[in-house]
Amino acid sequence: MSSILFYIIDVFAEAKYTGNQLAVFTNTANLSSDEMQQIAREINYSETTFVTSTETVSDGYNVRIFTPKQELPFAGHPTLGTAYILQKEIIKNPVKKILLNLEVGQIPVKIDNANGSGEHLWMQQKAPTFHQILDSQTMAEVLRIQSQEIDSRFPIQVVSTGVPFIIVPVKTLESVKQIQVNQEKYFELISNIDAKCILVFCPETYKPENDLNVRVFCDYLGIPEDPATGSANGCLAGYLVQYSYFGKPEINLRVEQGYEINRPSLILLQAEQKNKVIDVNVGGKVVMVARGEFV
Repeated sequence: MSSILFYIIDVFAEAKYTGNQLAVFTNTANLSSDEMQQIAREINYSETTFVTSTETVSDGYNVRIFTPKQELPFAGHPTLGTAYILQKEIIKNPVKKILLNLEVGQIPVKIDNANGSGEHLWMQQKAPTFHQILDSQTMAEVLRIQSQEIDSRFPIQVVSTGVPFIIVPVKTLESVKQIQVNQEKYFELISNIDAKCILVFCPETYKPENDLNVRVFCDYLGIPEDPATGSANGCLAGYLVQYSYFGKPEINLRVEQGYEINRPSLILLQAEQKNKVIDVNVGGKVVMVARGEFV
């Protein structure tokens, strides 16, 4: 295996060493799937991406996404982060939009170049679909909280914009802080459903300028807790509109995640109902941390 260029960036970050870490490898057309998985396991971030075409294919760039355990058809912060690297290091000119060819399909990423930095990016996710509704007592046992701490006005439901997540509405930040996943109950739950990861949210926040606090748990994928999850928050955005959580058919929100694991992150959500379809956009800032090569 010849040397491979890589970049380390923080996504959904307001500064270095916050947000969700991502490694992006750019000259990987000759790597096998097994080699990509080995590298992802060595990096051991939530996800690592591999750009397999530095020339466009159907106007987009071919990209593959791996967790330490497996390949994913789609993930949020890898999509934004890889688009950032494509502009900075491959295209090297300001552009308004980059298309990523992922397993789930072609995902557009819009880049805000108003200040010339290109650091704020927005991705339009697939329209959300809504699946199983789950029992609050079962979920309380998985999260090791009391069932009455879950907000019964809204369902616990599997939602997908490409990757399914279990969305759990909780009443207070204190309840969210107390969550400790019961591994036995968790793996028992996900053995019977497509969703393997859990997003818990509440309307109380660490910072007053934010609208929601979120935690995401994905032990099945080798990620006990994720500091910032664009795909899960896209599902959350669709859920909030579907059930009029804020009493209106559209949202424009600031969501905090990762505070409990010392990786504070900021995720921007915009969603609205359009002709019976929910349009979901997830945005955030990307910060460059390092570049180098695997030899």
